[in-house]
Amino acid sequence: MAKKAQATWGGRFSTGTAELMQKFSESVSFDARLAPFDLQGSRAHSAMLAHVGLITKAERDAIHGGLDAILAEVLAGKFKWSTKLEDVHMNIEHALTKRVPAAAKLHTARSRNDQVATDMRLYFKAACTDVIQRLDGAQRAILAVAEANAEVLIPGYTHMQRAQPVFFAHHLFAYLEMLQRDAERMAVVADHANWCPLGSGAIAGTTLPIDREFAATALGFVDAKGRPRVTQNSMDAVSDRDTYLEFAAACATIGVHLSRMAEDLILWASQEFKFVELPDAFCTGSSLMPQKKNPDSLELIRGKSARLQGNLHTLLTLVKGLPLTYNRDLQEDKPPIFDSHDQTVLCLEVLAGTMAGLTVNRDRCTAAVADPALLATDLADYLVRAGVAFRDAHHAVGAVVRLAEQKKVPLDRLTHVDVKSVHEKFGADWVESFHLTKAMKRRTGTGMPGPAQLRRQFARWRKLLG
Repeated sequence: MAKKAQATWGGRFSTGTAELMQKFSESVSFDARLAPFDLQGSRAHSAMLAHVGLITKAERDAIHGGLDAILAEVLAGKFKWSTKLEDVHMNIEHALTKRVPAAAKLHTARSRNDQVATDMRLYFKAACTDVIQRLDGAQRAILAVAEANAEVLIPGYTHMQRAQPVFFAHHLFAYLEMLQRDAERMAVVADHANWCPLGSGAIAGTTLPIDREFAATALGFVDAKGRPRVTQNSMDAVSDRDTYLEFAAACATIGVHLSRMAEDLILWASQEFKFVELPDAFCTGSSLMPQKKNPDSLELIRGKSARLQGNLHTLLTLVKGLPLTYNRDLQEDKPPIFDSHDQTVLCLEVLAGTMAGLTVNRDRCTAAVADPALLATDLADYLVRAGVAFRDAHHAVGAVVRLAEQKKVPLDRLTHVDVKSVHEKFGADWVESFHLTKAMKRRTGTGMPGPAQLRRQFARWRKLLG
């Protein structure tokens, strides 16, 4: 049965909304989390209305008092939300108007279209800061593990096959690079969100003499010099969802990075590798097999990476066919955004916790990196230093590897006669190519895993992370 007409927009309607439609169309169940931003926007808007003379200073002060009281209730979890009032905006407006009669003027020169656009831009600025802080926490946890194991060497892998030796810390520094780019991406999203759409109205602004720059400044939508930043097209301002896509994409990219890290750690923690021991606090056991210690935290990070990608795809599909400007479809843009924010933060916290409790099994790492085959490329470099073209050197060392396999001995256990039969440029000192410490010291170039570069990277990351 249809209910009484909704007060805030029902003047044109002779009957109210069907109960099923109310249930179908409400969004307060998820957009209530925008309340602090909505209240912040209303405070700035009412200050602007008083500034231009559309309401009195006394009315502004009364509205501000009411907004402050509602904010306190929201933060204390005492505000009563009603799905019958559709969304966060109408819930707050209804409660405010009951307390402060002057609040009936608050919606002057404003639509829910520019109101929610403003709320979300404020939200994105805060959400990006939140994610950046969690990225920093994860980086610090990774750096601590690197510092505690600065001298540990492990095999590096390509195609999941042992490739060349690297310092364990060098591998972890690759994670720090990923997360640093993620933080930079989030900072860009925050900057793109830092434009105020308030004053755009429903689609075409207003005929009333508002001051958009005043409201933008009050809300902190300013550039580095404190100058207000306001959107330049009212139609674009209320329909633009680029920031949503960018934020979701940045979260999805973080998810991909965390998933790759998780995969490394899962492999390293397996009995086949046993390079690391994961903390009990972030693992679970089997209901059947008592010996099991499962890396559930890391497996869930991998799974949530897919969820973050799905949220991005939802948003891309949502907006791809919408005409300008606002369409009710866009109500569905918030759940994937909120979920991406929440899950990204959670994954970063779990990774940081897992890393904080991780221990390195140095004996297993030492045994694995002792494989002389890891330095086959160094043997080719030996020939290059002797004047051999790299392609010829590569072919010769390949033949040496084949010879070692045929003789069933490690590369460094072949005789000088054996290798000399492959290429005449192998001198008596050829076997020194397999001296691991010397081999690592030769890696002196920027970004390489040599000890000198490792020290520079430690200094760099300590400085970057404060």
